Amino acid sequence: MTLRPFHLAFPVHDLAAARHFYGEVLGCLEGRSSDHWIDFDLFGHQIVAHLDPAAKPVAVENAVDGHQVPVPHFGVVLTMPDWEALAARVEAAGVSFGIAPYVRFKGQPGEQATMFFRDPSGNALEFKAFADDAMLFATEMTA
Repeated sequence: MTLRPFHLAFPVHDLAAARHFYGEVLGCLEGRSSDHWIDFDLFGHQIVAHLDPAAKPVAVENAVDGHQVPVPHFGVVLTMPDWEALAARVEAAGVSFGIAPYVRFKGQPGEQATMFFRDPSGNALEFKAFADDAMLFATEMTA
């Protein structure tokens, strides 16, 4: 099976702020747009910011590897070099990390670099990378 791009539509309370954050901070190319929504290319995936002036972030968190992970959240599994470059770009833009870049599950199945931050509307994003992509769905360590 060939991996296909996913599509995700999500609410934002300010399209101009979303355009700056996703376009300038994250470096997403902009696709079609209107007065009510903007398509972005998020590392080859189509995300669409839809205007909802009343949009408010959900404040649920679950414990994962000693951190409180916001739910819901979305993001992309990147290569390690792309993950490192994005972490530096986000930090340079002054975005506050909810969970600063680190390696979770060190030495365990699924070991991964991860980071969490929020967009201007409070939507939580996670970007991760694996030193070994075989660990993406690992349940046991492989030899």
